Parts: sequence; structure tokens; C-alpha cells
Amino acid sequence: MNTIGYFEIQSSDPAREIKFYKKVFGWNFVKEEFVPIEYYRIETNSIFGGLLKRPAPIPPPQSGTNAFVCSVQVENFDKTSELILSNGGQIALPKFAIPSRCWQGYFVDQDNNTFGVFEVDENAK
Repeated sequence: MNTIGYFEIQSSDPAREIKFYKKVFGWNFVKEEFVPIEYYRIETNSIFGGLLKRPAPIPPPQSGTNAFVCSVQVENFDKTSELILSNGGQIALPKFAIPSRCWQGYFVDQDNNTFGVFEVDENAK
């Protein structure tokens, strides 16, 4: 637990990025129909990942790193969320279910770095 277990790529043009990563790395993409946002599961030979439609504008050039978001697998999403908030973090995207897989949410640290947290739960709805 409490290790990086998932990565995500945000894209303003998911079809373009899917084509790119398929050609470059041979990754497979599966559209998740029951997730409340445009979302594709990425299948690699190791770590799990996802690609989602970018929810905000692309950061302008020279504004710092624009990178993949990593998600930390935790035993209890709600307790971890409380720890994040009580230590100065903020919610970026509230907890939501990826049905039959996990609870997922996003936070920012005190320097506005985005990271995800997920709790595996086959009963998530």
C-alpha cells in the first residue's frame, strides 16, 4: 500500500494521444463506458494507466512541468483524504467510483502538484 500504482495522461484530443501511444509503445486502450468522464484504460506490460479528456486548458509554455499524473493506492480513501486535507492539501476532483474497480479522486499539494489516490473496491458504484 501507499505506493504508486497507476498513472494517467490528460489529453485535449484523446484520439490523437491514443494513436501516438499505440504506435510508440504498443499500449492498448479500452474505453470505460461506465465512468462519468471520457476515460480510457491503458493496458501496458507493467503498471496500469488511464487516459482522460483534459478537464482544463493546457498549461501555457514555460509554466512548469506538464506531466502524467500518478495515483497512489491506499487502504482507505476517506482516511487518506482527511490526512491530505488536514496537512494543507486540497481536493482537485472529488472521490468518484470506477464501477467494480475502485474509488478514485485527485488532490493538489501545497505547491499545486496534482496527484491521485485510489482504493481498490470491487463494490464501487
